[in-house]
Amino acid sequence: MPVPGTHRTLLRRAAGGCAAILTLALACACGSSSGATTSADRAHPSVTLTAAPSTSAGAAPTVVASTSPTTAASPTTTPSAAATPTPTPSRAASTTPGAAAGRTPSAAASTPASPAPATTAGAPVPAKDAPGSSISYATATGGRTVALTFDDGPGKATGQVLALLAQYHAKATFCEIGPQATANPALVKQILAGGHRLCDHTVHHPQPMHTLSHDKQVYEIDAAKDMITAAGGPGTQVSWFRAPGGDFSADNRQIAVQDGLRPLGWTVDTRDWSKPGVPAIIANVKKELHPGGIILMHDGGGDRSQTVAALQQLLPWLVQQGYTFDFPAA
Repeated sequence: MPVPGTHRTLLRRAAGGCAAILTLALACACGSSSGATTSADRAHPSVTLTAAPSTSAGAAPTVVASTSPTTAASPTTTPSAAATPTPTPSRAASTTPGAAAGRTPSAAASTPASPAPATTAGAPVPAKDAPGSSISYATATGGRTVALTFDDGPGKATGQVLALLAQYHAKATFCEIGPQATANPALVKQILAGGHRLCDHTVHHPQPMHTLSHDKQVYEIDAAKDMITAAGGPGTQVSWFRAPGGDFSADNRQIAVQDGLRPLGWTVDTRDWSKPGVPAIIANVKKELHPGGIILMHDGGGDRSQTVAALQQLLPWLVQQGYTFDFPAA
């Protein structure tokens, strides 16, 4: 038989033990619940929105979702795979020129234009950026007229040429080299006294002229004009510029225009400069001349005896053909 009071003591101890066990169980349960939450937080991925670069101008950026694990000790980090997103198929297609309606291909994607052909001496191409600098290829009045022009003088043949012109009451244009004019001022004055006109043919007769720098071309034209004007005396007028060998360019034509000179070409090349013989010089004129044409001959630059002999036959032939003598269009 139990001792009185012992039953009550045992019940208290049992109750205390149960409470302790319950408390321990609750603590474990709470701890486990807290730990499970932390683990779940660590395992749950965070979502980072990254704007992919646009593949065409004006297009909205592509949004790419990337995942990165979040840790309690460090901020969110983005893996390298998400740093270089792959464009969506629609964006990749829009990089092809003309693939998207209404899109204009970039300049880099366009096919480069073919280079323009180089201008060669003797075949100058008129330049649109040189207003008023068109090359004169006809006489001033047109019709059955002809303009005689003589280059590279004044020289030893100039006096003979002037005498023949006076005999047939013919007028001509003399395209003079600057230093030649300086060395023969009396001939320049004789040209003017005979009613003839003057043309600038540069200082050094450079060929090809268009390869010179702009400043050198300016000098060749400006200085020659000054020399010719000084040789002719007060009131001397120089009206044209003829590039050596016909090597006109947009640059030297514009320089001439700024000097008040009209670029002067020709339609008949007698080739007397090559001394082909008198019959060949005459044949070239008869073959190439048309009403309103400009004949190229030379009174300087060497022995021009063939030119003088050919002119003796050409002047009466021109008169017989009904030609009158004129100056080039200025």
